[in-house]
Amino acid sequence: MISTIRPALVLFGALTLACGVIYPLAVTGVGSAAFPSQADGSILEVNGKPVGSALIGQQFTSPKYFWGRPSATGPMPYNANGSSGSNQGPLNPAYTDAVKGRVEALQAADPGNTAPIPVDLVTASGSGLDPEISLAAAYYQARRVAPERRMAPEQVRDLIDKHASHTVLGIFGEPRVNVLALNLALDGKTPHTR
Repeated sequence: MISTIRPALVLFGALTLACGVIYPLAVTGVGSAAFPSQADGSILEVNGKPVGSALIGQQFTSPKYFWGRPSATGPMPYNANGSSGSNQGPLNPAYTDAVKGRVEALQAADPGNTAPIPVDLVTASGSGLDPEISLAAAYYQARRVAPERRMAPEQVRDLIDKHASHTVLGIFGEPRVNVLALNLALDGKTPHTR
């Protein structure tokens, strides 16, 4: 019996060491060396103090800031511990009511804006943590943000363009802007990634 159990225990120990210790340490070491900012969570700092992550959205409700994509996480928005979508389909009345409420909030914040509202401003993503919005969503909000900041609309649009991330290799993804970085730029702060 010992001769049967011993090889199994040795194999179990070897695989535990290889897969549970050596491999994770190697991957963490390579990740930290090759991509130090991303491995540390892409933390944005202003004056040496962390203000958020470039990878996780934050809730902005003041009209002088750009608003991000809605979050469906609970019990609070952009809760990384509860990353998930709402799991509500377009025929669900609760989903329809939530989207209508978001449309009404955007219209109330900028009643003179008759442009079509970009879909990413009223629908949550699958993770509920999106830190970025489309350029269309940013341009839509520029009309509200500019007078709140006592800036010309062209200045706000230029700021959006300056902080825009474009497609990868010209085909992957869509042009977008990080909401936290854009709002920090509005406040005149330059974030540094830790």
